[in-house]
Amino acid sequence: MREKGIITICFVFGFLSWSCSQENKVIDWFPKGTVLHGNINYNNDTLQKHLLDIYLPPKPEKRMPLIVFVHGGGWIVNDKYADMGYMKKTVSEIIESGYALASIDYRFATQAKFPAQIQDCNAAVSFLVDHADEYGFDADKIAVMGFSAGGHLASMMGLSKNNKVGEFFMPGTSDDFQFKAVVDFYGPAELILFPGANDPESPEALLIGATPVERPDLAKIASPTTYIDKGDPPFLIIHGEKDDMVDPRHSQLISSWLTTKGIENELIIVKDAPHYGEMFDADDIRNKVIDFLKEHLDQ
Repeated sequence: MREKGIITICFVFGFLSWSCSQENKVIDWFPKGTVLHGNINYNNDTLQKHLLDIYLPPKPEKRMPLIVFVHGGGWIVNDKYADMGYMKKTVSEIIESGYALASIDYRFATQAKFPAQIQDCNAAVSFLVDHADEYGFDADKIAVMGFSAGGHLASMMGLSKNNKVGEFFMPGTSDDFQFKAVVDFYGPAELILFPGANDPESPEALLIGATPVERPDLAKIASPTTYIDKGDPPFLIIHGEKDDMVDPRHSQLISSWLTTKGIENELIIVKDAPHYGEMFDADDIRNKVIDFLKEHLDQ
């Protein structure tokens, strides 16, 4: 809003969003001329957690592939600006590569239990596809990228889509879309793997409304590995070697399952890296991410 050449648009769908007047916290990290459509409600309601931001390259020459960005925070904190702060070069290069980026909010586990979170994520994608002509997206070229809890949700979105799980979609929203690729940064793969799987105050217990040990059935429904099959999109999986919040075994397990089912995937364990931080925005990792997106979205 402050930068010359940056356009901010707030859309109204039956109500005036309280956040239309709020300043975008991360726009200065994007390339000059990036077009921002901010605080769009994707579910035609008044919930703050049903907002998304769209970042577009200046003067695109053709329909743009779309990257859906899903933030982390243990399913209980953060917002659609989170994770961008230590991934500044990566999000900037996504725009420079001619891609659109949509960063989405979703309800916390303290507001609504699973599957509310994936319902919200899928509703956001449904909205983006329905408005592809308006924003210039290529609705046939969508990738999803998530971090930590957002990596879990990104993986769930990519893996469960072809399973046609009705409970994962909001009533009245379309499921007429596919994901061409998934980038999973240190996302949980199996809720039962957490050391706090018997702790009722753990984030994973808050997510499903019970400890994974007490309700392994619910834990299974909310675990990405449950949905792996031969029809899934390719994955790039990135995890810190010294992650003390989500053990690297999560990413090793999901990679092994994908390989077992014949799904293209690559697992990168970042030496000495913690759960999150600028080590994941380093040149070698960023190049891997951009090359992976180009391989699957520029065809």
